[in-house]
Order: sequence, then C-alpha cells, then structure tokens
Amino acid sequence: MSACLAVAVVVPVHDEEALLDACLESLAHAVAAVHGFGVAVVVVLDACADGSAEIARRHDVTTIEIGDHNVGAARRAGVERARLQLAVDPAELWIATTDADSTVPPNWLTHQLDLAARGHDVVLGNVRPDFVGLSADHVAYWHATHAPGIPLGNVHGANLGMRASVYDQVGGFAPLPEHEDADLVDRAREVGAQVTASADAVVVTSARFDGRTPGGYAGFLRGRAAELAETA
Repeated sequence: MSACLAVAVVVPVHDEEALLDACLESLAHAVAAVHGFGVAVVVVLDACADGSAEIARRHDVTTIEIGDHNVGAARRAGVERARLQLAVDPAELWIATTDADSTVPPNWLTHQLDLAARGHDVVLGNVRPDFVGLSADHVAYWHATHAPGIPLGNVHGANLGMRASVYDQVGGFAPLPEHEDADLVDRAREVGAQVTASADAVVVTSARFDGRTPGGYAGFLRGRAAELAETA
C-alpha cells in the first residue's frame, strides 16, 4: 500500500456566514501542522444566499459554487475539484471532510495522515457539540453519557477521512440530502476497507437543533435532548 502524499479537505457550505469563519480559521491551523504533503482545501458553496462566499474568499482556500442544495453532491464536487488541483494517484491521496458549522483541532489532519500511514483506510473521528449552545443540564447529561477519550465509532461527515483508492472503489459520495457519510462508510466496509474509530482529534460542531439537513447532527442532538427530558 502506497503512503499518502497529499490530502484533500472538503467543506460543504449552505448559508453558514455566522460559523464559517471559525471553521476556516481552525482548518488553517490544521493545514499549517502538515509538513511534506500537498494540501488542497475546497469550500463548496451550495445554494448560498448569505455572505458565506465573501467569508470563504478571505481565506486561503479554493471555492466552488453549486446549486444542488444537497450535501452529498457538495462533498462529491469538492473531492473532484481537490483532485484536479492535487493531481496525484488515488493510492497516494487522503480525503478528509468536515462541516462549515464545525471547528477542527490543530492535529486533525496530522492524526488522520498518521493513521493512513499505518494502513488504515477510513478514520471515523469523534464529534461533540459546542457546549456554549447547550443548557447546563444538557451539558451535564452529555458528560454523563460520553466518557472522554473513548472512540465512539459513529460516522460524522464533520470528522471523516478516507483513502482515495477506497473512495474510488466504492463510487464516492452519493448525491444524498443527508446520511451521505454513513452511506459511503457502509460501502467501504462492504469491500473490506480497514475502518478505525479515533478519539484523538475531536471536532466541535454547532449545538443547534435545527440543522441544514432534516436529520444530521442537529437531529442527533434533538434525540439527546429528548432522552434528557425523559430522565428529568
């Protein structure tokens, strides 16, 4: 198995002017920690009607615009654009995705690339909500039900990495309005890809209950809030 020589980072965006700047600033720190790799960060502006485009263009990223209003199509378009920019063999490319309402830690990319160098094909990273957006009871419940440092193995597009050769083998992101991340990982498992869960580079995402897709992480948080209400 070839070592990865480059990494494509993809961020789908739909009307995220309030949170996008923090996302891209965190990505700049993660990219700065990467040495010896080609890196392309592609921000996919999908049917944006706010100031997201202007914010993205203030950062050292590539921006493309689509009108699909579809997160699966946005991630797929971002991967395709990054690959044109990097022009490396699929066996030498790592694909990392996050979300525009999320912030990544400085070791986000280096950690994924370290795992790739050790033969892992897919990395499922932990995600936690921004506690600033939650009630004190919800934060306490979160801590009570999530032990620190334990890989959860959940699939989140906000903290996902995959070897490009595996991505190609399974046909890439499908144009789904949600759960495109879980669908991709399911297909990777079916072909025998080595999937690993990690808690070493946690991504912090918005704690809003109404997200940009019908379910997604906002739906997950709504479910947690319902659990909390049942225990009250």
